[in-house]
Amino acid sequence: MEILQTAFMQRALIAAVLVGITAPAVGIYLVQRRQALMGDGIGHVAMTGVGLGFLLSTSAIWMATLVSVAGAITMELIRAYGRTRGDIALAMLFYGGMAGGVLLINLAPNGSNGSLSTYLFGSLSTVSPADVSAISLLAAFVVLVTVGLRRQLFAVSQDEEFARVTGLPVRALNLLIAVTAAVTVTVAMRVVGLLLVSALMVVPVAAAQQITRSFVVTFVLSVVIGTAVTLAGTVTSYYQDVPPGATIVLIAIGVFVVLTALATPLARRRARALRAAEAAAVPDGEAPDVNVPAARRSTDDVTV
Repeated sequence: MEILQTAFMQRALIAAVLVGITAPAVGIYLVQRRQALMGDGIGHVAMTGVGLGFLLSTSAIWMATLVSVAGAITMELIRAYGRTRGDIALAMLFYGGMAGGVLLINLAPNGSNGSLSTYLFGSLSTVSPADVSAISLLAAFVVLVTVGLRRQLFAVSQDEEFARVTGLPVRALNLLIAVTAAVTVTVAMRVVGLLLVSALMVVPVAAAQQITRSFVVTFVLSVVIGTAVTLAGTVTSYYQDVPPGATIVLIAIGVFVVLTALATPLARRRARALRAAEAAAVPDGEAPDVNVPAARRSTDDVTV
């Protein structure tokens, strides 16, 4: 295939696969915690890291990772301890991160607004071998955390108070989710872009939730969707010369629309099958035990 004969597209496809795996893997916990826009905020903060990378003539990815992690930890502490002024503090953090990135990259000797746009919206031709190495290391960390600690992270995301009663280190796990989200943003910024990475963390998860019930199935399907849309968007951007980030996000939204359309008849079919199973299990003349289906459904929903 022609697309595999160019070195820059080989690197772009590798990066796309890693982004497609890591973004939904973290996004499923953010969706459970009702923090779907956290990735967007981290993306704003990461712009300062990109600007520092250009200003100091060092790796923009590693510098963005450091700044994003610091920003994510700050965001989590504000969420945990902030009261009436917490939203104002977060707004200042987000807008300050964006303004700092624009200012620093224009102060850099080899920086410009054109250079910044490749990080804001993604760019296939600028993914270097060093970028692929950095993205691979960061993606390995994200997968290790999201898969290896899935039970603990799921418990904290569902109910912090219950997780605390069971003895889990809730504060440390919350900070770990924030740090992992920050790392994911820097993994994805070369392919999707900082301004669109939040969509890739949320939309595949939302699409998977339309037709799944258990956590494990939702996790796996969202990763499959994420990988498929990043590859499809990358290939489309190569042949049609369109921005990769925007293409990936629009394809993901299209998948969400399709699965949403399929979800209604699927739910009706499940309901009919459940009623038929209940009727078959109850002897003639006896009333059905309405508590059994509810208990069964709740067990399915939290399987990890």
